[in-house]
Amino acid sequence: MSNTVKTINPTTEEQIKEYALLTTKEANQAVDQADEVFQQWKLTSSEERAKLLNKMADVIDANKDELVSLMVDEMGKVKEQGYQEVELCAAICRYSAENGPDLLADEEREYEQGKAIVSYRPIGVVLGIQPWNFPLYQVIRYSASNLMAGNVTVLKHAANVFGMAVKIQEMYEEAGFPKGAYQSLLIDGEAASELIKHPKVRGVSFTGSDGVGKKVGASAAENVKISVLELGSNDAYVVLDDADIDVAVKACVTGRVINNGETCVSAKRFIVTEKNYEAFKTAFVKGMQALKMDDPNIEGTDIGPMAREDLRDKLHDQVEESLKAGATCLIGGEIPDRKGYFYPATVLENVGAGSPAYDDELFGPVASLIKAKDDEDAMRIANDSRYGLGGGIFSKNEDKAIELARDVFDTGMVNINGYGLAHPNLPFGGVKESGYGREHGGFGIKEFVNVKAIMVTQ
Repeated sequence: MSNTVKTINPTTEEQIKEYALLTTKEANQAVDQADEVFQQWKLTSSEERAKLLNKMADVIDANKDELVSLMVDEMGKVKEQGYQEVELCAAICRYSAENGPDLLADEEREYEQGKAIVSYRPIGVVLGIQPWNFPLYQVIRYSASNLMAGNVTVLKHAANVFGMAVKIQEMYEEAGFPKGAYQSLLIDGEAASELIKHPKVRGVSFTGSDGVGKKVGASAAENVKISVLELGSNDAYVVLDDADIDVAVKACVTGRVINNGETCVSAKRFIVTEKNYEAFKTAFVKGMQALKMDDPNIEGTDIGPMAREDLRDKLHDQVEESLKAGATCLIGGEIPDRKGYFYPATVLENVGAGSPAYDDELFGPVASLIKAKDDEDAMRIANDSRYGLGGGIFSKNEDKAIELARDVFDTGMVNINGYGLAHPNLPFGGVKESGYGREHGGFGIKEFVNVKAIMVTQ
């Protein structure tokens, strides 16, 4: 096995840089160092931690151009969307800083024999295993909340974005965090799996595929470690009988191709009632056809390359399998004859159970159109998935849509009459095979803490 990793620009297919992987001994030493730092870091006040997180937000802002260039070069993100990701990350740091001290404050309660204190105490080293598709955001959202809570973090980032991994550690240290409080470890998946067993790793935060996530969760459970899993999904966007078709089409096109379609919480299945199906299909296909696929550095580009050649080829295989299972391709569906790992905006219809386009996550700009008899049937199909991360409902009856979102839609998040990714003040996470645990909105700050009861008899 090679002890180096090469990062490749998915637009040009040229090598960017080569990185040496840490040995198992070096990775274990990094965890030991993190634990040593934790012994002092846990004693710092939440107000002091908040000051450093606000400084981290400023550092992120100051490095925005370099960060966006890394995103574009390492994983093909459209430049404009790169700046949006940077802005979100700075906002997450500021939200955690502003709200963390109150969320972590001791609570006084009374009990039969006296008074008690409920205290939210940090637990130690939290291992993050994070993907490449939002290479800054995925890391910041778990690390900022844990550092705010008084934990320390070590990261295993995806190998194709090691440049971003290195940069994030540099920024945390520039912001004034103690050296070792946050570390990007350049390791492979096998080494990360071994670190879960390290006695000084107290929690694991994983974002990635449900297949790998199940193994991470099982290992964490076997070693009695807290874990948060944010896994894949096949999010359904439901267009009900009374939907505004123009609103639905605009949001659904955006939701399908955001981040080149490589988003766990992107819109993937479009379930449209029979009443609206033809009108939606016509407008949706037109909208997808109008998208510009090109170099992500070029202004006006809507879809850049996929992050890696193997990911592009896997997506194409899923499309081909779906066609063999009876689906029809309305546009796209062919690998273009050009340099770069590009895949065109693709729309499939006649998608049925048993095909990848219905059952699995298509991680790229491929949309699945599904016709439903009526509103009730549409919601039934939406829930007919092993996943449950996000989803959407389009209806002019807001109260009805909220009721369906709250009581019927079996997901962790629902958009009504629009599409959105993540917000610093709202919880992010799913149910079923999309994982468990929450991030953002203050919820992530308390995922990896010891909720300690201190009872004083009087």
